[in-house]
Amino acid sequence: SVLCSAPVQNYPLYIRSIPTENELKFHYTVHTSLDVVDEKISAMGKALVDQRELYLGLLYPTEDYKVYGYVTNSKVKFVMVVDSSNTALRDNEIRSMFRKLHNSYTDIMCNPFYNPGDRIHSRAFDTMVNSMMMQVC
Repeated sequence: SVLCSAPVQNYPLYIRSIPTENELKFHYTVHTSLDVVDEKISAMGKALVDQRELYLGLLYPTEDYKVYGYVTNSKVKFVMVVDSSNTALRDNEIRSMFRKLHNSYTDIMCNPFYNPGDRIHSRAFDTMVNSMMMQVC
């Protein structure tokens, strides 16, 4: 599951999950994790201002999933939920996936027809997220 969240209001700009039969459970997990993201950001305080991007790492593990977080310099939050049984994914791969998400999000923001804060409806972004999710599954 992947979520891109608006800076202050924490409403979703983009949500995608595979498999889709547990979609509601993923949404709950992702929105619960936004509180942890906010706690980590406030705990870091001024150190966040000095960094261009912030990989938050593992936010919290559950029995079935691991939840990772990332915040951009413009305070857009990315949350990724990965199956706990997937031991092939290392921290470097997760960080790389977040960088790809961030780069694709930056491409969307550069589009003059996109209004910041609107839900993301981009075929290129969908394709990138789908390919990333297929690698993980």
